[in-house]
Amino acid sequence: FSVRARSGRIERFVTVANIETPDQGATILAGNAKVLAARLSDAKFFYDNDLRVARAGMGAWVEGLKSVTFHNKLGSQFDQVERIAALAREIAPLVGADADLAEQAARVAKADLRSAMVGEFPELQGLMGRYYSDAAGLAPEVAAACEDHYAPLGPSDAVPSAPVSVAVALADKIDTLTGFWAIDEKPTGSKDPFALRRAALGVIRLVVGNGVRVQLGSMLDRLVFDIDESLFTSPDGLRTEYAKAFGVDERALSDLEYEIHEKNENEHWDLMEKYQNSLREIALNLLAFLHDRLKVFLKDQGIRHDIIDACLAMPGNDDLTLLVRRAEALAGMLKSDDGANLLAGFRRANNILSAEEKKDGVEYSLDPDVKFAEGAEERALFAALDAAEAVIAPAMAAEDFGAAMTAMAALRGPVDAFFTAVQVNADSQILRRNRLCLLHRIRAICGQVADLGRIEG
Repeated sequence: FSVRARSGRIERFVTVANIETPDQGATILAGNAKVLAARLSDAKFFYDNDLRVARAGMGAWVEGLKSVTFHNKLGSQFDQVERIAALAREIAPLVGADADLAEQAARVAKADLRSAMVGEFPELQGLMGRYYSDAAGLAPEVAAACEDHYAPLGPSDAVPSAPVSVAVALADKIDTLTGFWAIDEKPTGSKDPFALRRAALGVIRLVVGNGVRVQLGSMLDRLVFDIDESLFTSPDGLRTEYAKAFGVDERALSDLEYEIHEKNENEHWDLMEKYQNSLREIALNLLAFLHDRLKVFLKDQGIRHDIIDACLAMPGNDDLTLLVRRAEALAGMLKSDDGANLLAGFRRANNILSAEEKKDGVEYSLDPDVKFAEGAEERALFAALDAAEAVIAPAMAAEDFGAAMTAMAALRGPVDAFFTAVQVNADSQILRRNRLCLLHRIRAICGQVADLGRIEG
C-alpha cells in the first residue's frame, strides 16, 4: 500500500505478510524495497525514453497503431482512430466542443498504447496519454481528452464534462458499438467479451449526464453503413450475394452500385434494397440495445420500466436526453394523486373506446361537438380538454414536459366527474358517437405526452 506525505508525494509503503519473522519483517521489507526500486527504475527509464517520442509530436506512436489489430474484422487500431476522429468532429458541435481540437484529441488519444510505459504498465493507458500530450505541447483540452475518453468505465466512475473529452469519449464508444454490431459480435446472455454493455452504459451516461442532444437513430444507421462499406462484407452475407449476382469482386461494390443506378433493373434494385434493409435492421437492433441499457440505468434512478416504455413509444425516442426528461416528468406526475387517478380515468376511457371501436368496426376519431353535451359535467370536460390542449401542445413543442404533465393531471377531476354523471353508450346514436369521440379526444390529448396504455398496474 502506498503511503503519501502531506504534500501528496508517495514516500513510503506498507506491506502485509501472513507470517511472523524473527527480525520483525526486516527481510521481507528489504526484499519488497529491492523489487520496488527495480520496478520504479524501469518505469523511469521507460518514461524518459517515451518523453523523447512525445516531444517529437507522438507521430511515431500514431503510425505504429497501424500494426496493432483492433479486431480482425474491424481493422487496425489506426483504422479505428480514423473513424473516431471523423465522428468526434461530427459530435463536437453537439457538445459545444471545438471541432479541430476534438479531431486532434481523437487522433492522439490512443497513441500512448504504443509507448513503453503503457506496454509495461497497461493500467496507465490514458493517464500517460495525458502526460505525453502535455509534453508534446498540445492544448490542455486535448491532453485531458486522452485520459478522459475511456471514462466512464464503471457505474461509480465520474462522467467527463469537458466538451472535447465528451466528444472523443462518445465517438470512441459509439464506434465500438457500431463496429461490433456490424460484424454480428453482440453480447449474448452473460457473455460480453468486448464489454459492449459497459460501452452502451458509457454512451448513456455521457449523453444524459451532459444533456447532449443527438438523434442516435440516424447516426447509427449511417455509421453501420459506413463501417460495412469499409469491411466489404455484411453479417448475413448479403453483400457477397449481391456482388456474386453481377460477377464482380465485393470490393467493386461502389462501382457496382453506380452500374445498377444506370441500368435501373428491378432484380438488381431488389437485391440492393434487401442489403440496405439488413444494415438498417442492425442499426435498429443497436438502438434497441441502448434502450434496454437505459432501462437498467433509469431503474437504478427509481424510474420503472413501464414508464420508460410509455415514453419509448413516442416520437424522438432516439434522443436519450429528451427521453429521460420525459420519463422523469411522467414518473413525477404518476406519483401524485391527480396523476394516479387520471391514469385510472384514462384507462377507463381507453378500454371503453377500444371495445366499442372493435365492436362497431370504426374509429371514433372525429372532433366531438359540444352542442350535443347534455349535462354540466359533460360540458365541463369539453372545456377542460380545450384548456389542457392549449397548454400541452405548446409545452410539448417547447419540450417543457413538466408543464405538459401538470396540464394533463388537471384533467383528473373533469374526467372523474364525466364518468360519474354520464352514460357513454347512450340510447341515442348521435350522443353515443359524440361521447365516444370525446373519449378519443381524451386519449389523443394524453397521447401527446406519453403512451399511458403501456403503464402497468
